[in-house]
Amino acid sequence: MRIGIGSDHAGFQLKSHIIKKMNEMGHDVVDMGPESAERVDYPVYAKKVSVAVACGDVERGILVCGSGIGMAMTANKSNGVRAANCVSEFQARYSRLHNDANVLCLGERVVGTAVAESILEIFLAEEFEGGRHADRVAQINH
Repeated sequence: MRIGIGSDHAGFQLKSHIIKKMNEMGHDVVDMGPESAERVDYPVYAKKVSVAVACGDVERGILVCGSGIGMAMTANKSNGVRAANCVSEFQARYSRLHNDANVLCLGERVVGTAVAESILEIFLAEEFEGGRHADRVAQINH
């Protein structure tokens, strides 16, 4: 799967770890920045990833900041993006199954690397159930 990833300075270390994990899993990872842990503004990178998802340049997106909240708020401003800030495996699973989330937001200061890896694996593996959920996702997109 082709996946776009971005962070801010507060999520840079976890982003770097996740990139290695996704490469090991065999995914085509597009790092949209930043290139260091120097202070940056998260909306810049959230927009880069969410636009790539909305345009179909990548199939899914991953965004990492300190809490995951700012990234999710920014990403959800892009049409066609359904970003979910997940702190548990349950949230990751149901963001995909019921909401067809296409961007995963993580907080480096909230989840450790082991939990982040588990959330990531579930988010990338689960497929949208469709059915009764498809109408609701269509309402989100409208």
